Amino acid sequence: MRYGQGLLEEILRRTDLVQLVSRRVKLVRKGKVMWGCCPFHAEKSPSFKVENERRSYKCFGCGAGGDAFRWLMETEGLSFPEAVGRLADEAGIELPKWSGEDEAREQKKKSLYDVVEAAARFFAHELAAGHGASARAYLEQRGVNRATAAQFRLGYAPQGRSGLIDHLRELKIDPEDMVAAGLARPAEAGRPLRDFFFHRLMFPIQDGQGRVIGFGARALDPATKPKYLNTSDTVLFSKGQHLYNLAAARPAALKSGTVILAEGYMDVIALVRAGFAHAVAPLGTALTDDQLMLLWRLAAEPILAFDGDEAGRRAASRAAHLALPHLKPGQSLRFAFLPPGEDPDSLIAGNGPAAMRQRLDDAEPLVSVLWREQTEDKDFSTPERRAGLEKSLSDLVARMGDRSIAEHYRQAFRQKLAETFSPVQARQARAPSGPRTIRRGPPLPDYKRETVSAAVKNSAMARAGAARLVKEAEAMALLLEAPDLVLAHAELVAALPLTDAQLDRLRHELLNLAASGIRLEKPGLQHHFERSGLAELVQRLAARRMIGAVAAEQVPDGVSARQGGTADVEEIEKRWLAAAAQLRLLADLGPERARALDRFNREPSEENWRDLQRLVQASQRQEP
Repeated sequence: MRYGQGLLEEILRRTDLVQLVSRRVKLVRKGKVMWGCCPFHAEKSPSFKVENERRSYKCFGCGAGGDAFRWLMETEGLSFPEAVGRLADEAGIELPKWSGEDEAREQKKKSLYDVVEAAARFFAHELAAGHGASARAYLEQRGVNRATAAQFRLGYAPQGRSGLIDHLRELKIDPEDMVAAGLARPAEAGRPLRDFFFHRLMFPIQDGQGRVIGFGARALDPATKPKYLNTSDTVLFSKGQHLYNLAAARPAALKSGTVILAEGYMDVIALVRAGFAHAVAPLGTALTDDQLMLLWRLAAEPILAFDGDEAGRRAASRAAHLALPHLKPGQSLRFAFLPPGEDPDSLIAGNGPAAMRQRLDDAEPLVSVLWREQTEDKDFSTPERRAGLEKSLSDLVARMGDRSIAEHYRQAFRQKLAETFSPVQARQARAPSGPRTIRRGPPLPDYKRETVSAAVKNSAMARAGAARLVKEAEAMALLLEAPDLVLAHAELVAALPLTDAQLDRLRHELLNLAASGIRLEKPGLQHHFERSGLAELVQRLAARRMIGAVAAEQVPDGVSARQGGTADVEEIEKRWLAAAAQLRLLADLGPERARALDRFNREPSEENWRDLQRLVQASQRQEP
């Protein structure tokens, strides 16, 4: 690593994080903490806090957080070294020099930037010259005018084997540098030094700072193979680590909150011409891990736009699988599929930008793409095939690195399985004969799903499954009884593993109110809940005597928990902390219990039943 941990700590210590964040977010002081509206998601009440003491920022609404380095990476799309360099300059800290070899390599890279830039200018000149007529004709056919060609610095590599080499020699550039920059093939076996590209339309590829580092090239002769050719890997360029149009797309992506990944160079150009300035593309290969990380620096949910043909669906499937280990709360992918036979260029040319906008607005979530991949046009008319589907879905979930994400996907797949293979669906889909397959629409399989027996369903298993929901309700009810706990334990409240969507919404409302500085008192809260549509939920909690029980036990008649003295609030706080701890334990048991149930469903043996019962009993011990 270039920078030691001590140096990074010193840079953070000298950085005023509040001042840094204030350049983008209006912050208001409340005690020692600064609060504002989160820049990473739309909100009306501030739930975003910044602390110089802890040198960190945190949003209790969307979960975004980190230090000053992360802030620059998230808000400006900088790489980690770029963020370190920026903050070191502002803090007046001189970064250590590299070794002699590192310094020499860096100087070599700097000289190669000049070489590649000279080549880009040469190709642009050749496009405008008389012998670039074939390339200009191709661009005109694709609807690309001179202004757009200049915007993307398009060029033409001329016929012959030494056009670029001769030009670079006139600039006194060493032939070894031409080879090192990927612009020339070395002399070998009696063959002289020769151009790497010839008779091709040239697409300059830039790094994140806008420097040309390599080229993509399209053959103009239909007989030339390959059709597209990239610069070979050099010290400047690696096709798996960069994205086409990244530097130009970054400001628009950060402003819009999203980024579009198209499949090719011409697709990006068409999208930008149509007003989608936040478009990028991989460099002629399938999406890589490094490129995926670049996308997530720009947006939490990049949109991957694929052609509607089979190749496009395969590309989407590869990208979906690539993302699984890297998914985080709030960080995923969406997929926009174009009509069969269309790409962004042709769709926009034939139907206008509105048609593309509609496709982007209708982009599918990752879970839908994964489900369709596993089920579309497949026969599930036998128990073994249905079991195979469940295993395939389980294997996908097992590849997810984040436990909370994995649990939510497991629940989503269970719901889809239940909806698809339920008895009612099966009867509606029953056909006279033949195998049953899942297609892009009905019919559904003729299958009455068999699970555990009614006795098991009505046993402790069902009660244990409900225990978590009861504990969630108890935890939220205690917060409503002593609302000041929300601010006192904001991070714990934000981290509660709530599965009930309404309770989760209530939690976020409380956090937003606490962060906004509004005094959390019951009359005001009740009025807020009525306006926000949560009054019925609060009444349901009271009807279950969750709130009333706490109040009756701990607070004298006629006195609220807030006014009942420190002892009353402390007692409620103890009960809330206990409920939160039990809820976290239930959440940890949940995935394991689900796997045990799955094993028992597949193989109803006595051993699997004992494992299931052991986990059920562990859950029951956490019941209220």
